[in-house]
Amino acid sequence: MADARVTVHTEAGIDEIAPEMHGHFSEHLGRCVYDGLWTADGAGDGEFREDVVSLLADLEIPVLRWPGGCFADDYHWEDGVGPQEDRPRRRNLFWAQGRDEIPEESNRFGTDEFLQLCERIGTEPYLAANIGSGDPQEAADWVEYCNYDGNTELADRRRENGHEEPYGVRYWGLGNENWGCGGQMTPEQYAREYRRYATYVGSMDNLMLDHDLELIACGFEGHEWNRRFMEEIGHTAWGVDFPLDHLTLHHYYGREMTVADADEDQYDRFLAEALEMDEHIERIAAAINAVATTRDIGVIIDEWGAWHLDAVASNGLEQPGTVLDALSAAAVLDVFNHHSDVMTMSNIAQTVNVLQCLVETDGDDAWARPTYHVFDLYAPHKGNEAVRTSVDTPARELEDDELPLVGASASIDGDGTYVTVTNLDCREGHTVEVRLEGAAPADGDVDANVLFAEHDPDVEVDADNADEFGAEELDVSIDDDGTLTADLAPSTVAGISVR
Repeated sequence: MADARVTVHTEAGIDEIAPEMHGHFSEHLGRCVYDGLWTADGAGDGEFREDVVSLLADLEIPVLRWPGGCFADDYHWEDGVGPQEDRPRRRNLFWAQGRDEIPEESNRFGTDEFLQLCERIGTEPYLAANIGSGDPQEAADWVEYCNYDGNTELADRRRENGHEEPYGVRYWGLGNENWGCGGQMTPEQYAREYRRYATYVGSMDNLMLDHDLELIACGFEGHEWNRRFMEEIGHTAWGVDFPLDHLTLHHYYGREMTVADADEDQYDRFLAEALEMDEHIERIAAAINAVATTRDIGVIIDEWGAWHLDAVASNGLEQPGTVLDALSAAAVLDVFNHHSDVMTMSNIAQTVNVLQCLVETDGDDAWARPTYHVFDLYAPHKGNEAVRTSVDTPARELEDDELPLVGASASIDGDGTYVTVTNLDCREGHTVEVRLEGAAPADGDVDANVLFAEHDPDVEVDADNADEFGAEELDVSIDDDGTLTADLAPSTVAGISVR
């Protein structure tokens, strides 16, 4: 007998699920770039890791953020263009490269390498410009180098470096965590700096470019900071009131535990902490709406994911890839679907080898982690219209919170409905009924898959067992009235397609 029920309100549309909500993030940190995306950080030229490129291309990721993170606000883009043997070796002020705790950056992987990677895997680039230690001219010059098709020195330099046509980069972040590693600024201070940069960068699309730029400001989990930033950014004697298209925040969770040493109570608290994303989105949207509107300024979560005690600077922020972390990603992606009316992008941290990465490498091996398979299972949502879901679920009481044990989200396209259902209970299975209002599917209309049914939440993926974590067929029964019923094992994620 079912103990959880999901009702999909197919006529109650929320908004389109922007494909960019399944975006990713890569920083010059640990083995994300060198030994992750790129083969070397030494004297040789290096090259793309073709195994990693293949995995990322197969996932069809929509947008990739680079070069940071904290690294962005100490990065000067001109260090990373031109002949690789001529590029200067610089400090990496915030992070070690590799596992050897060397705080240096070779600049072997720079702007052209990153943008060529984006072309190869079919993704939109999102560049983060340096506000903390840079200046507006440096940022505007970067836009010109990447995007201008005229005859200036910077456009010609791009051509000399091997790319005749402009890259057409649309997304430009102006600063990163400027309340912290990006300059320890007050919200008013950052707002004034942001406006100064936006004046020069944002003016590039008036005459020089044939496409609009989308400018992104970095907010904070302390939401009073966001309110003060928005109020200050709106104070101007002339020009555009709000020179930004998106406002971001970063949300990491699980920083007081390691999965291997945690118990089931800690699993529950971890998943509840991941679900706090819902409140953060509501509060940053409220900060925007207090002085502007989320119809014009979208919400981006451009760093998010599990960050455990295992991941420290000395090991390049590496931590095991587990089913529990992947389960948390599914819960967060459901939250994003529910907020598709205000959200325009997200970027999980990070793409390869670092934190809750999707791909891991070791020597000549590269493999997909469990979180990779969650993104693959959720891919049919991209570009669909999210619709409201009601979930009647048991919950587990925690010390100062509760964990809903079953979660879901749904979307529709011209051909049918796609529903994702998560069993966030790591102890017990649950039987879940799914009902689509106004629809009565029959046998042959339903295709369902499930992740992790045979795995414990703390199991770790490696090169030897990575093939065991892909989706398997899920048995779904259909009642006479079209109600779908499925048994979900503990800590599993299901995708149900109804045509």
